[in-house]
Amino acid sequence: MSDIHAHSVAFVRDTQLPPAPPPVAETGVVKWLRENLFANWANGLLTIAALYVIYLVASATVPWIVRGVWNTDSLAQCREVLDGVSGACFSVISERWNQLLFGFKYPSELYWRPSLAFAMLFVAAAPVLFFDLPRKLLIFTGLYPFIAFWLIWGGSILTPIVALAGFIIGYFVYERLVTGSFAAGFFGGVATAFAIWFIGGWIIPDGAGLLALEQVPSRDLGGFMLNMMLGVVCVSLSLPLGIALALGRQSNLPLIKGVCVVFIEFVRGVPLITLLFVANVMLSYFFPPGSGVDLFLRVVIMITMFSAAYIAEVIRGGLAALPKGQYEAADSLGLDYPQAMRLIILPQALKISIPGIVNIAVGLFKDTTLVSVISMFDIVGMIRGPILASTEWNGVYWELFMAASVLFFVVCYGISQYSQWLERRLATDHR
Repeated sequence: MSDIHAHSVAFVRDTQLPPAPPPVAETGVVKWLRENLFANWANGLLTIAALYVIYLVASATVPWIVRGVWNTDSLAQCREVLDGVSGACFSVISERWNQLLFGFKYPSELYWRPSLAFAMLFVAAAPVLFFDLPRKLLIFTGLYPFIAFWLIWGGSILTPIVALAGFIIGYFVYERLVTGSFAAGFFGGVATAFAIWFIGGWIIPDGAGLLALEQVPSRDLGGFMLNMMLGVVCVSLSLPLGIALALGRQSNLPLIKGVCVVFIEFVRGVPLITLLFVANVMLSYFFPPGSGVDLFLRVVIMITMFSAAYIAEVIRGGLAALPKGQYEAADSLGLDYPQAMRLIILPQALKISIPGIVNIAVGLFKDTTLVSVISMFDIVGMIRGPILASTEWNGVYWELFMAASVLFFVVCYGISQYSQWLERRLATDHR
């Protein structure tokens, strides 16, 4: 009995068992495949069908790209090198890359100027896009438009200096003496800068001053550089104008609200290509006789108006999404209308509107290719015009449009990734 009793005593472990590894189906690649591609039989069938389509496309395009030729002087030589084998003729890109990027009239010895302006763009945009950087960098951001104008167009440095002085004077006049609001100061400064820029273009002779670069007319701008310039300038100008239109549409003043409503609905009801034709043919009649307003500026005005109308509706949706208590909270704090909008309402509305604003910015950047219909040789205009019109490369289509697609994809994908990072940073889904 004593032996049986001794063997019946329970065993008590004094050390912890090591944790067991998770099941194979609940970790690693297997878990991701099971949850995302093969969650059920329907998803599994769609995954298999999609993989089959990808295989068919890749089996046809990858060998065509791998067998591509890069070092010939014409399409005929490409076909001789390929000798009947299907392959891409990338030689057109290696030979005409400068025209794809800068157009066919911009002097080749001056390519460093727009390249430097493009590199400086990242430095100027950094403190605006990433608000953790020192605010002192905003000084260079404010100076960048005038520096870029001088680098790309050339001429005397006095012209951008005079325009900068006009912007500063106009800003302080409108912000301090007229209304006391930042928006009025900004738009007043822009209007004054444009006015002084026009006057400076007549008064200041070409090449005046010690720091003068070789002048390049706007008609010589082209290639992807033109698309980038239109995209950056028009998006930068349309955002504050869209905010002003959205606030004006919600104004209690009938005149201001009516003007904003008519402007927004009219612009949104007209195709962009129509506005570009107006910029090319009719807009010059609205300026003083003999002013000779540049086509680039006219196109910027029309594209900015078009984009601002859509951004205004996106921001108005963000304003409408805010609960009424936010407005009442601003009133309870004793804030006037500009203070309430600047400190409480607009920051929240803009955070809500980030996806819509980015969507319009991406669409606007791609729509800059429409300027080719009014004889502005952007990258698509270069492909459809001078490059394909040449006897050496007549018949090359896929390679050129593939290069243009890659350039647009890189820019648009970068904008999309930044917007997703900004949404996560601002936590727009939590209020």
